[in-house]
Amino acid sequence: MARLDGKVAFITGAGTGIGRAAALLFAREGAKVCVAEINAAAGEETAHAIEAAGGRVIAIRTDVTEPDSLQGAIRQCVDQFGPLSVLYNNAGGSTAQDASVVDAPLEEFWRAIKLDLFGTFLGCRFGIPELIKAGGGSVVNMASNVALMGFPGRDCYTAAKGGIAAITRSLAVAYAPQKVRVNAIAPSVTRTDRVVKLMAGNEAVAKIADAHLLGLGEPEDVAYAALYLASDESKRTTGSILLVDSGVTIA
Repeated sequence: MARLDGKVAFITGAGTGIGRAAALLFAREGAKVCVAEINAAAGEETAHAIEAAGGRVIAIRTDVTEPDSLQGAIRQCVDQFGPLSVLYNNAGGSTAQDASVVDAPLEEFWRAIKLDLFGTFLGCRFGIPELIKAGGGSVVNMASNVALMGFPGRDCYTAAKGGIAAITRSLAVAYAPQKVRVNAIAPSVTRTDRVVKLMAGNEAVAKIADAHLLGLGEPEDVAYAALYLASDESKRTTGSILLVDSGVTIA
């Protein structure tokens, strides 16, 4: 039996990169997948790839920073496929404008907080009640290894991802009685198209890429970690921050 047979998964930022890799993998493992993506064309591309492989999927244009948009997307997912099993708050990312707390533009700080932290907050706000209605389920948040180590020069992104790590633990305690597991993944540099472009123009990010003990991560590496947390194999795992960082944090 496939690892996600009978489950309904809602994945934000599933049009590209890690989110797309997770959507494709979850569908192969039997889940009905809701692709929530602000770029409608990218979301449809992911959905078409899943459909071509025989999976069940809908693509919903979603802005995770807008409460009505995210709440409506989750409602559409449940209306289409039934009770929600997995909420994967994947949408987020840093930009080349990030810098130290002294130098970073204030607009970049609020962009990172709104997209990464507030978007995750909203996903949990609207998704967890649906998981409770279903009798329990799994929340997978996207943190980063920069939330767990000292990494200079990316203070906007680090602040947002640190907040995600913290709220993951709090929610795990709060919703365990309702059988909702809440965990996060903490990747390091992962070879998505966006990160490859960022590395080309940022010496600090390029330098940390050289520190990977097992080589640079691929989107599929993170997707398989998400699959574990989404599946019943992790039924006794909650409040964890799962490192998928090729050893950078310990090196």
